[in-house]
Formats: sequence, structure tokens, C-alpha cells
Amino acid sequence: MSAYDPAAWSDFFVAEAGAAAALTGLVIVAVSINLSVIIKTSLLTGRAAETITFLGGVLVLSTFGMVPGQPLWLFACESLTVALGIGGITGVILFKARSLHHPQEMRWLRLFFALAASLPLAAAGISLLAGGGGGLYWLVPGVVASLLGGIINSWILLVEILR
Repeated sequence: MSAYDPAAWSDFFVAEAGAAAALTGLVIVAVSINLSVIIKTSLLTGRAAETITFLGGVLVLSTFGMVPGQPLWLFACESLTVALGIGGITGVILFKARSLHHPQEMRWLRLFFALAASLPLAAAGISLLAGGGGGLYWLVPGVVASLLGGIINSWILLVEILR
């Protein structure tokens, strides 16, 4: 069954690794272009770190998914580790930013993407370890949320902060 066979998902992992790598490059360019504006506020430096966490998480997860012949339990543990990494790092960033305020800041959206990126990856890991419950299909919403969060944050870091 393809829900429990990472080899059947190789095209998915290759595509997502490429997309995440390209978007991570965009974030680094966006940050370098607007560095003087970004470093003036913890709100923006946190958003930049959050963005790299989302996209880096997809890149790492996809890299793990492309390892040939790896035991399923190991990929499950790697998925859980990436989920904890994304959730933990973005959680710390949002916790530190709780006292910062900007009139256009939509903290609820940042929290939504943090949860939407990490919880499905954790569900995938748990499902793979349990041998039931959707398996690798849980990766799709987590990866999509990570990419969307990364794209939105990239736009903010590249364009919106200059308005």
C-alpha cells in the first residue's frame, strides 16, 4: 500500500525538496535585500527565522524521504523529529513575540501555519509507527502548509515591510 511505502512517494519528495530549496533561497535573498529593515525589530527577525524553519523542515523531511531502503520506523521517527523541530522553533518564536505588536500583524495566521505545518507531520510519524491511519498521506497537508507559510512570509519580508 502506497500510504506506507516512501519509495512510492519518491517523486513527491524530489519535487518538495526542490521547491523548498528554491523558496529558502528566495527567503535568504529577501532577508539580505531588506536586512537593515528586518534587524530593527524582533517581530521581523522572528518571521524570517520562522520562514526558514518552515522551508528548511520541508527540505529536511523530503531529504529523509529520499533515503533508499530506510526502515519505515526510522522515517516515522524522522518525521516526528521534523514536526517537533518546526513546532518547537515556531512556538518559541511566537512566544517571544507575544509582547510585540504591529497594527498589521496577524499573529493568528502565524500560529495557524505553525500548527498546520507541524501537526500533520507528527500525525504521519505516529501513523507510520502504528501501521494505520493514513500514513504518508498526512505529509501532504503539513508540507503544503509549510510551503504556503514560507511563501506568505517571503512576500512580507520582501515587499510588505517596505510599505
